[in-house]
Amino acid sequence: MDTEILARIQFAFTIAFHYIYPPLSIGLGLLMVIFESAYMRTKNKQYHILAKFWTKIFALTFGIGVVTGIVMEFEFGTNWAVYSRYVGDVFGSALAAEGVFAFALESGFLGILLFGWNRVKPWVHLVSTIGVFLGSMFSAVWIVVANSWQQTPAGYHIVGEGMNARAEITDFWAMVFNPSSVDRILHVWLGALLAGAFLVLSVHAYYLVKDRFVDISKRAFKIALLVATIFSLAQLFTGHSSAEGVAVNQPAKLAAMEGHFEANAPADMYLFGWVHKESQEVSGLKIPGGLSFLLHYDTEAPVTGLNAFPEEDRPSQVNAVFQFYHIMVTIGMILIALSLLGVFLWWKGTLFSKKWLLWIFVFAALLPQIANQAGWFAAEMGRQPWVVYGHLRTNEAFSQAVTDNQILFSLILFLIVYTLLFLLFIYLLNKKIQHGPYEESESKDDDRPLTEEITHILTGK
Repeated sequence: MDTEILARIQFAFTIAFHYIYPPLSIGLGLLMVIFESAYMRTKNKQYHILAKFWTKIFALTFGIGVVTGIVMEFEFGTNWAVYSRYVGDVFGSALAAEGVFAFALESGFLGILLFGWNRVKPWVHLVSTIGVFLGSMFSAVWIVVANSWQQTPAGYHIVGEGMNARAEITDFWAMVFNPSSVDRILHVWLGALLAGAFLVLSVHAYYLVKDRFVDISKRAFKIALLVATIFSLAQLFTGHSSAEGVAVNQPAKLAAMEGHFEANAPADMYLFGWVHKESQEVSGLKIPGGLSFLLHYDTEAPVTGLNAFPEEDRPSQVNAVFQFYHIMVTIGMILIALSLLGVFLWWKGTLFSKKWLLWIFVFAALLPQIANQAGWFAAEMGRQPWVVYGHLRTNEAFSQAVTDNQILFSLILFLIVYTLLFLLFIYLLNKKIQHGPYEESESKDDDRPLTEEITHILTGK
């Protein structure tokens, strides 16, 4: 197999596996802050138990995330030497900022979070939990900034020529606030928060179905459901804003996402379909003029299509980009519908009597993870053939010295090691879930109306 393709497969595999864990850490961090805050406000011990339980699971996801993330830094040097030289100044600044503003904050409070329950005052522990949560959020900021610069470069100039060319920062804040960074940061944050919220919903729905830890699970489920509802709806706005930005800054990517080939014509929006690249047609269910309306509020407004670009400057895997993008959007709409249905039944007082719905929530934890992965694949494959959009092509960025056999051998090793790590993660996660937040639930069921429960959390009454 071609060396470039192997290098891309290896990096895609390692980063996709790594990306399972940081979103969970961010999402669980918010829920931990809410649980601890509710305990501080109400003095209800169940919130304290929930905070401790989910902190243990947070520690597991954080540890696996750190281990799986280290490999990518080495891959930059071994497999993508030209790319590393080209973006070194940009990535060096972003990653240094992550170390100073994110990792130091997160690691500084992590010890207090994990081991300070009986050693510091409750408010100190709450501050530490907030610090860890904010650290994980800031860490995502700098990683997304670095990646967004590849999508929409800004605040730089090129030094050197040919193989020795590299991007040098001329304006740090222009680099940070490049045209796509803010939209993408918000979109990534919300995806992470949904991953954490639906994991909490999944675990406590499982307890409710099995009639275990009923009272405490109802409390956790209600809080996580509110978080999921708020952020799934918010994701609609960040997704729309991101699409508008892609239309301006990376029109070939947007055209691939919707299978739009005509150079300058109104564009339909497909709910699902299949792209036939050779005939430049899409078969599926569409809303005529839908994409034109979303971008310009006019169904007849022209949208730039793939034929407006030379074939070598447009994504080669159009159908793959189309499918990943639509998987992400479809799951986003399912999460909204599921969350709103849960809130409606909560308001009606019948939420926890619907066993079929609770079973759906048990397995729904997979949906945000699939959406996050699909969105990342759509964004990265849609950027092709560029590794730095409009400047450095992917086939020019990999290391010339590395061989296909070396990459294949290391890929097989990574596959084995990462599989073992994933099995270990599933085993430990299942062990903690089976054990539960405590040995036996001694509290009574609490199925208060929606407004009364929210008032209780906020006021302690």
